[in-house]
Amino acid sequence: MEIKAKNNHSISLLSFDIDNTIIELETLKSRFTQVWEKYGRNNGLLLTYNSGRLYKDVLDLVSRKTIPEPSYIIGGVGTHIYDYTQGSVIKEFSAVLDEGWDLEAVKEVISGLALPIEPQPKKFQHAYKRSYFLRGAKSNEISQVEKAFSSAGLDVNVVYSGDQYLDILPKWANKGNALQWLLKSLDIPNERVIVAGDSGNDTAMFNLEHVKGIAVENAREELYQQTKYREVYHAERAREYGVIEGLVFYGVFPDEAISEVENGSDQHGELLVANETEYPDLDQHDEKLALIREGYHEAVRVIRKNITPIGFIACPIEDNDAVGTDENYHSVWARDGAITIIGTIPLVHDEEIRQCQKQTFVTLLEHISMNGQIPSNVRLRDASPDYSGVGGICSIDSGLWVIIAFYEFINATEDIEFLRQHINSLQRAMDWLSAQDGNNDALLEIPEAGDWTDLFGRSYHVLYDEVLWYWANVCFGRLQEMLGNDKQAGDYIRWSQVIKKEILDNFWPNTQVKLNTGFSFAEKQFSLGDTKYLVAQITPFDFSWRCDSFGNILAYLFGVLGSDKAFEAFRFMVGVGMNEPYPVRNVYPVVNPGDPDWRSYYTVNLLNLPHHYHNGGIWPFVGAFWVQFIEKLGLRDLALSELYKLALLNQLGSNKEWEFTEWAHGLTGKPMGKVYQAWSAAQYILACHRLKIVNNG
Repeated sequence: MEIKAKNNHSISLLSFDIDNTIIELETLKSRFTQVWEKYGRNNGLLLTYNSGRLYKDVLDLVSRKTIPEPSYIIGGVGTHIYDYTQGSVIKEFSAVLDEGWDLEAVKEVISGLALPIEPQPKKFQHAYKRSYFLRGAKSNEISQVEKAFSSAGLDVNVVYSGDQYLDILPKWANKGNALQWLLKSLDIPNERVIVAGDSGNDTAMFNLEHVKGIAVENAREELYQQTKYREVYHAERAREYGVIEGLVFYGVFPDEAISEVENGSDQHGELLVANETEYPDLDQHDEKLALIREGYHEAVRVIRKNITPIGFIACPIEDNDAVGTDENYHSVWARDGAITIIGTIPLVHDEEIRQCQKQTFVTLLEHISMNGQIPSNVRLRDASPDYSGVGGICSIDSGLWVIIAFYEFINATEDIEFLRQHINSLQRAMDWLSAQDGNNDALLEIPEAGDWTDLFGRSYHVLYDEVLWYWANVCFGRLQEMLGNDKQAGDYIRWSQVIKKEILDNFWPNTQVKLNTGFSFAEKQFSLGDTKYLVAQITPFDFSWRCDSFGNILAYLFGVLGSDKAFEAFRFMVGVGMNEPYPVRNVYPVVNPGDPDWRSYYTVNLLNLPHHYHNGGIWPFVGAFWVQFIEKLGLRDLALSELYKLALLNQLGSNKEWEFTEWAHGLTGKPMGKVYQAWSAAQYILACHRLKIVNNG
């Protein structure tokens, strides 16, 4: 379901940035032309490009059919307007820019600054634009540039974007002023305009009063900071996919435009996979597909076994002995319940399942603590809440998963009244989660063993939790958007981008040292080498270089990683065999006794011995996320093969077939833990739907 815009389509002109907005800058790939030709060309719209590129460069892209033919080109960051129909630059606009502009004086001021400023190539320069590189500039350095021009008596427009591009323009020149001039000359009111962009030099377009905006998923933090209080749709997809998503939101394109552009292609670009032909095309193996489909029906049966009057429990009582702390399994767990709800979203049309989904939320949110903490679980026998996990440790990720699942449920059901009933509780939960960021660095501080890997010693900044924190902010922003709370929505969406940037900067270490930045101890350690995946944990003093499969999988599924880095992580995980003998081991390599990361409590209940439980054990529900991860990479044949392996594991069982066990030994693949696990079955169901193994009806 796409959230519908409040107003009907009444748009006359589109003003879109080009690079990393409707095309990928590095590859010049885009599917925007394909969709525009089908839905936009005859829609009465004036397509205008508003780019930092000069108009001749844009015309070259048009001639190569990289982008469709426009009506106008605003080029050079708003320093000229080209009428495509007439084939000429509009001279009247150029005359406006002459006032107070002195190109030689601009060059002289720049040359006198004690900053590492370098001129961009000649092809980016022209009479009304001087462009430079100033990499990683801080706000005080940009202020220094502005003060230098003011002291020289030059009234110019200083535009800094992309953490490296410095443009000096006439005082009236920017993308917004040029667009406003064009609209006035065409007698088009701002209300009939949609703008789209990804970086700081697009801000001037968004700042025009009454225009509607689309900020693509890959937009830089600088754009979010400037547009958080504007009428802006923050897309969940990157580049042209996000632009098309926004046009659907505003009613310009029909809903099917999104499926049109995504059909047969990953939104981050095509990928070539070495040795992909080694994996069989399961469409040619009916017996394997038959097993997968049999597993689907068995999974639905397991879900029904976990339905109770107060919501989904982790596993059914009648099939699992409760000994000691095992009684905890007979509860509505926030984490397990939320992941089960997400997995059963394709079954939301089933009355019994939908009511259990709703009741799970009600049970958890009715027991939210005074300070906003969602309970870790609520006991089935007496409906008593427990706010901690194993060992009395706070469960941070419980609330994160509930926020995410609530969005998925509302997005699927459009039950806005249910959202209104619970939005205050969800807000309290977000406030409590925000308080876990004790130093305001955008990342949560996680207590040791304070998430799903209970009794496994990760702490402080943990990849898995930070990825969930990013996506929870996006989801809560979307929920506010559904209620028409645009200001609150903008705040959370903007903050999510800050979180994403911190994750990528901190958890993907490399030997590329940024200038003018300080170093923490952990960052010095990172500089010793590069990784091919997001590392599992960082603290102010050290880091864990292990590969957390679930954290990396979620990072791609939730949009933290682009396909390039996701593919690197995929190649690593396959290369070291994390998907063998079944998908997928949760960590590589395992922690052995004597290792600095070993904890004596790993022997409690013999759970976290090497290749056991969270110490390298195989988790079927994570395996289902793995299948979805591979499918999103565009590797359908491999995803089908992995789904078949997952079906074999779920079929294997401890005592009988199709027990959907909790976990399996990392080396032998022997099923272990509780049987008929709700989240194992639920995510298998979702994986089958994502691969279109079954119909969504």
